[in-house]
Amino acid sequence: MKPSVGSLMSGAALLLLLSGVRATFHLHGGDPHLMAAQSHAQTRHNGRPPARTLNPAKLDSQCRSRPLDLVFIIDSSRSVRPVEFEKVKTFLADMVDTLDVGTDATRVAVINYASTVKIEFLLKDHSSKMDMKKAISRIEPLATGTMTGLAIKTAVSDAFTEQSGARPRSRNISKVAIIVTDGRPQDQVEEVSAAARASGIEIYAVGVDRADMQSLQLMASLPLDDHVFYVETYGVIEKLTSKFRETLCGLDPCATGHDCEHVCVNSNASYYCKCRNGFTLNVDKKTCSPKEVKVEVVEDPCKCEARLAFQKQAQAAIQQLAAKLADVSGRIDRLENAVGRG
Repeated sequence: MKPSVGSLMSGAALLLLLSGVRATFHLHGGDPHLMAAQSHAQTRHNGRPPARTLNPAKLDSQCRSRPLDLVFIIDSSRSVRPVEFEKVKTFLADMVDTLDVGTDATRVAVINYASTVKIEFLLKDHSSKMDMKKAISRIEPLATGTMTGLAIKTAVSDAFTEQSGARPRSRNISKVAIIVTDGRPQDQVEEVSAAARASGIEIYAVGVDRADMQSLQLMASLPLDDHVFYVETYGVIEKLTSKFRETLCGLDPCATGHDCEHVCVNSNASYYCKCRNGFTLNVDKKTCSPKEVKVEVVEDPCKCEARLAFQKQAQAAIQQLAAKLADVSGRIDRLENAVGRG
């Protein structure tokens, strides 16, 4: 007996389904987990930390800022002249330009302080660089006093909260504060800074001109060499932009080299491998194999040998085609990798 039209259509449908596998190989995605905040343990020591040097090799196209909840705490006391305060605002705007700003990337807030503290905008307020820079351009100095401790305490209680736009602790998004000051605090900073660090906030202290180095060290996270910066004048503070870009930058391990056969996914400064649609990850967690195509052979009640033979032949042909597609896909991937390395 000849194969029925229904069985021929079933075999053709399976072949058409399999032919779409190759077209979906390049669809992929990932859910990278990002770096957690720095350790809470702190010790203190005196003396200006050695000057940090910038490594231009790290500032290439593979370098991108890791997602942060970032709060700038800026001193606008009377000692900061108006023209100098404009330099600080330029520094903030330049920093925003270097970051991957967005709701799912880096969120930015600014706290302005002197004898009082003013939250200029919160982490939840702006999701675009343009809006942030417009808000920065409108900041005005507060003129008197240097209540740095109060500003840090305000950051912890009012800026680094979920209500203000900070991500939940479970998201493992680093919380970073960058303090910019040119004077000596008029209140206590050691205890309030220690409490901020203990809550998971990484603190960078930037001193300008007359800034008290010991106070900067009491505020900053460890190691001090990486968290305390000093510039002679506000006129050169913009040069710190590239240094912070180096500091806050995260290298993409999938871009710098991996051994995944198909898809590399970033994961907390490391990576793991995934396979494209139609493949499964092998036990080595690196290579991929085609998913087994199962064709159910339904025995015909009439015991028609011709139909059973056709079904078995169709199954064998489909499996051979799947193997050939896998081989072609592997060759294409190797060719793409070779071209990329060239």
